[in-house]
Amino acid sequence: MTLLASLIIGLVAGCVARAIVPGKIGGGIIPALICGVVGSVVGGWLSTRLFGISMGSFWDVRTWVISIAGSALVLVVWGFLVGRKK
Repeated sequence: MTLLASLIIGLVAGCVARAIVPGKIGGGIIPALICGVVGSVVGGWLSTRLFGISMGSFWDVRTWVISIAGSALVLVVWGFLVGRKK
């Protein structure tokens, strides 16, 4: 997958994860992109190590599910570390 495709998946996954994870987490589009890209990497690494499922191509559903799940996990951990805004 190209860098541009990874950034697009990361942006979308970060935005979807922010909509899924409850509570207010500060930031705008740049933190969502960073969270999505980091979450995509974390999700891909965990899914390969724990379940033996690797990420597919850009249009593969498992790629999107793994990226969104990884982004949600990163947001939850970030919320515990930094604290949530009230």
